[in-house]
Amino acid sequence: MSTTALVRPAPETVAALARDIRAAWLNDPEMATVLDGCAKYSSDWDDFYGGPLISAYSVDRDARHLLDDAVKVMALKTAVYEMTGDELAAELPVPVPVDVTCHAVCAQITVLSRVQQRTGHLFVHSTVHEHTANSPWRTGDYTHQAYRAAFGPVNPRYWIDADEAERRRRILDERYASIGITDRGMTSSIAYGAA
Repeated sequence: MSTTALVRPAPETVAALARDIRAAWLNDPEMATVLDGCAKYSSDWDDFYGGPLISAYSVDRDARHLLDDAVKVMALKTAVYEMTGDELAAELPVPVPVDVTCHAVCAQITVLSRVQQRTGHLFVHSTVHEHTANSPWRTGDYTHQAYRAAFGPVNPRYWIDADEAERRRRILDERYASIGITDRGMTSSIAYGAA
């Protein structure tokens, strides 16, 4: 982890701009297409260590909530970026299930490009910087403060603290290893053989 000190505006200041950014995005005529597309084609954004960290997870039940949180988080990131011009500072720590959903939203690049052009607000998300200078998301951290100031309380079903997320990941590690999937889903010993 880098020792670079991140300089971010006060959470309340970021919150005010984030609310405006989110409203602009949601008022864009194509934003519903982005969110509906993500919800309907959720099999394209499956993962093994994001959604499954949610207890009794169901894409049908949880996708809309996660997508709503993803747009809110991206509005916070964009607000930090617009206020600082610093992409590293804008890459806020986010709970894993919400972060995975941000990736799904960002995959809608063509439509998002048009939304960005019309609203004048970039969708700021940098996977490269997710672990550069940030610690994992923790209850009460900067992201949590800014989110609460902008949008109210987080839903603890989706906002899983880093320590609890790691505990759940270890449970998943054991279960996945029993079927030959290891290294947090990066390695498989499953040999399918010839068709």
